[in-house]
Amino acid sequence: MQPIGPLMHEHRLIERLLHLVEREVREVEAGSRPDSAFLDQAVDFFRSYADRCHHGKEEDILFRELAKKPLSADEKRVLDELVDEHVQGRALVRAIFEANHAVARCENAAPAETLLPLLRKLCAFYPVHIAKEDKHFFFPVMRHFSRVEMDAMLKEFEEFDRQLVHEKYAAVVNDREAALKA
Repeated sequence: MQPIGPLMHEHRLIERLLHLVEREVREVEAGSRPDSAFLDQAVDFFRSYADRCHHGKEEDILFRELAKKPLSADEKRVLDELVDEHVQGRALVRAIFEANHAVARCENAAPAETLLPLLRKLCAFYPVHIAKEDKHFFFPVMRHFSRVEMDAMLKEFEEFDRQLVHEKYAAVVNDREAALKA
């Protein structure tokens, strides 16, 4: 297996959640109140799974190793675009979190003006980003790696995943303790 295999597998789960977000958008467009609890879960998914777990493996492992290789100008350009898109994705998810909480607190009773545009943007953004990685970047850059290097990355992916749950919940406890001390 190549290191892009697990990354592409993770893309499929992200796409499945995007379909659920699209369904939520249609329900709100039809007059339903936003499901704040679901949107909180979606934000957590994007922060924990899509960004920290998935983008973490891309940025902290694959992209780090690619930076050591003689990439073509086009490969370097796409790599820079992907990193920038990860930053854009984080900002978009943060904005959704804030808008969802404002709507839930009735500070903004018009989700169509605040929350819906952000959700639509998320649903448009991620498929393009995923397609760029899956169809235009991942396979071509694998030629830069030997089988030994690919196997080392796969092992590092496994260790990264193993540590992730501990990191996430240690942060939950640390944040709560810090809030209580403030």
